[in-house]
Amino acid sequence: FKRRNYLKDWTGNTKSVHSVLGASNHSLKERETNDYYATEPKAAELLLQVEDFAPDIWECACGECHLSKVFEAHGYNVKSTDLIYRDGGMSETFDFLAESKPNSWNGSIITNPPYKYAYEFVEKALDTVTTGNKVAMFLKLQFLEGKKRRKLFDNTPPQTIYVSSSRLLCAKNGDFESTTSSAVAYAWYVWQKGYKGNTIVKWIN
Repeated sequence: FKRRNYLKDWTGNTKSVHSVLGASNHSLKERETNDYYATEPKAAELLLQVEDFAPDIWECACGECHLSKVFEAHGYNVKSTDLIYRDGGMSETFDFLAESKPNSWNGSIITNPPYKYAYEFVEKALDTVTTGNKVAMFLKLQFLEGKKRRKLFDNTPPQTIYVSSSRLLCAKNGDFESTTSSAVAYAWYVWQKGYKGNTIVKWIN
């Protein structure tokens, strides 16, 4: 497989603009080299309370499978892949951005993508799933901003955005014991391929 180097998104002074905007829950530290920030399992539980998915789910940036294990516990068949092997029950190493084929996955894609490549992961996932299937991405509320993303939302609007009223954790290197709070507001963005209506905003947690 081809290896993609998920470089740090900021290498300047530690008191960077990210600390002001809350762009990272580790904003006063350098980001993990491959942008590995594990999502607490509660986020998946909350998603499954409000959405149904196809029997087959692809978690394409699975890390140590924190989300995958929740989906499996709810009876879904889960394919768990990541660029880097981190154990936890992943299916295989796989460069999602480089190697997945358009319209090749007859199921849902659900993940918390690497921060720097969130836009690319959304685009690729929407290309990869077949019509009628869902893509769910755990993303910062700031993902709503930007002219480039506005075009994405206009052309392929999310069906629903679920804003987390309480902060959910993303732990650097999967270390939840050292991660007790978050400065970042997250939401689940859910697309159903082929949907062209208005986006509905709801609140969870």
